[in-house]
Amino acid sequence: MMYLKVAIGFVLLLVAAEFMVRGAVALAKKFGVSPLVIGMTIVAIGTSAPELVVGLQAGLAGAPGLALGNIVGSNIANVLLILGAAGLIAPIVSKHGALLRDAVVLIGGSILFAFFCMQGEIGPMSGATLVAGLAIFLYLSYKRENMEGGADAELHVEEVEEVGDLPDNMFIVWAALLGGMAGIIYGADLLVEGGVDIARNFGVSEEVIGLTLVALGTSLPELAASVVAALRGHADVAIGNVVGSNMFNILGIGGVVAMVTPLPVSNQIMTFDLWVMLGATAIMLPILIWGWRLSRPAATLFLALYVGYIAMQAIGVEQALAAF
Repeated sequence: MMYLKVAIGFVLLLVAAEFMVRGAVALAKKFGVSPLVIGMTIVAIGTSAPELVVGLQAGLAGAPGLALGNIVGSNIANVLLILGAAGLIAPIVSKHGALLRDAVVLIGGSILFAFFCMQGEIGPMSGATLVAGLAIFLYLSYKRENMEGGADAELHVEEVEEVGDLPDNMFIVWAALLGGMAGIIYGADLLVEGGVDIARNFGVSEEVIGLTLVALGTSLPELAASVVAALRGHADVAIGNVVGSNMFNILGIGGVVAMVTPLPVSNQIMTFDLWVMLGATAIMLPILIWGWRLSRPAATLFLALYVGYIAMQAIGVEQALAAF
């Protein structure tokens, strides 16, 4: 049953997140919300909804290690797996300067998140600080992009254009939105239950399940959206998806979950996985700041690094490092 729960949870998260984002975008358009605001908020929040719901459910279910592992593991998967898969389909080139400010905030937010982790626990005050940082960034970004426009604003609009349309019917729009939300909640519940059962059955930590199995499941919406964008010839949208999702993960989701329940940090996350997350974030900088091209060979390397990371988790980080 635990494997069935995880499998059904995967499918529900993937499908429900897609419908929820489509419904939310369609509703926002009907109320006259600009594509820029939709791209900056609704699309980014919608694709990160699985991580948020999983994190909250795991924390409330007494499995905070799974919640923290999911945040760190999702950020690693977003860079290495999603950019690797999208870049393998079509090389990724970010418009010069389009995500410069986002990159600076992502690096700063990642370092702040790591600093709080190094304290041994992310508590409510630290969580509130992370959420406040995200809110300030969104407000300032909206003011700047709404007044100045530019490449970064264009990228957010492109993200909205990649979202599939719904029929012009309010019943269908609301059904997609509410049905998607319900599907995410139920899918997250199944994924957390199945993940905790697997951890207990095999004697592995909840953090490892969060870093691998659950992180992969909650990253599926971003993976699907980025692959579809690459197939349509808009591979640059993938980098915007990843940056936005990672920012929401560490500042928004990490902050909200920590405000609800403290997140203790295990020794493995503190000494290994956190540094992998920071390293994965750092290797995006040439693409984000200088507009370097993520070629197919580089994308293959990203995927190989992710496979190696998952293999280390399967073997056991301490054993793998000792053998190395």
